[in-house]
Amino acid sequence: MTRSHATTPPPVGGLRLDRALVGRFARDYGVLIIIAALLIGLSFASDSFLTPRNLLNIVNQSAPLAIIACALTLVIIGGGFDLSTGAIFGVASVSAGWIAINVDPVLAVFAGPLIGLALGLVNGAIITTFNVHSFLVTLATSLVYRGIAILITGGALIPVRIAEFSWLGRERVGMVNVAVLVFLAVMALMMLLLNRTTFGRRVFAVGGNEEAAILSGIRTHLVKIATFAISGAAAGLAGVITVSRISMAAPQGGAGLELEAIAAVILGGTSIMGGAGAIWRSVSGVLLMALIGNGFNILNVNPFFKDLTTGVIIVIAVALAASGSRR
Repeated sequence: MTRSHATTPPPVGGLRLDRALVGRFARDYGVLIIIAALLIGLSFASDSFLTPRNLLNIVNQSAPLAIIACALTLVIIGGGFDLSTGAIFGVASVSAGWIAINVDPVLAVFAGPLIGLALGLVNGAIITTFNVHSFLVTLATSLVYRGIAILITGGALIPVRIAEFSWLGRERVGMVNVAVLVFLAVMALMMLLLNRTTFGRRVFAVGGNEEAAILSGIRTHLVKIATFAISGAAAGLAGVITVSRISMAAPQGGAGLELEAIAAVILGGTSIMGGAGAIWRSVSGVLLMALIGNGFNILNVNPFFKDLTTGVIIVIAVALAASGSRR
């Protein structure tokens, strides 16, 4: 007597595993897939898009934001939030402009990042001393710092047309702007710091589980202060680059830049809850936003749709990250 052999259905566990793998792949590399799709689509849509000049211009224009996003990644991985980077950008830029005119233009290039570092240290010290959430502290200090920028200038613009200062934003090495080289150096430094040093491992530990980090002997307060100091220094450097490029320092400079940097970090897939992320992800998020903006400009599309598109992509990125956390 022969027994009929029915086709065995695939195990349900395998289906769940496949879906989990697809979801994880989408979270990890979705931004790169979208960037590749945009590059291909815009190349067909416009002959002027995929040219060395346009691509280098995209990277050059994005350099200040990318520098801030690289440093902000450390803050967010460490479980923090920094809403003051735009205001620090403004203080550092007007301070550097004033120093370039009244003191020394070379000194001004280094003064911007140092001022940003000091303001970031203030953020970290307040957060750790009073044990207040970084969101509230940096929201408050952003208002204070913006007021300082206005006091420095009296609300006026500071024109800075000095060759010894403007080289940072305008000079080139071959076809590549110096600002792009500075951005690449900062990115490499942040990747080395995060992935190859004890400090980087402590940042992940603090963001992943602060109580466990304390029990393991990590001085979490110092780690947090260091991440906010690095974020402030990066914002100051970005401010100097921007002022040297446009030859003008404005007290309202950098307004909204903190939200763009946070959006780029989230788009790249860094966990907003802390404990997970990578520098390259944030840089990918910056490039994605830059490609969207550049593509809409080339195609002469209504700017409203640029913001709408970016917002929809951010919502999708947050939803993917949230689903990953639940798993």
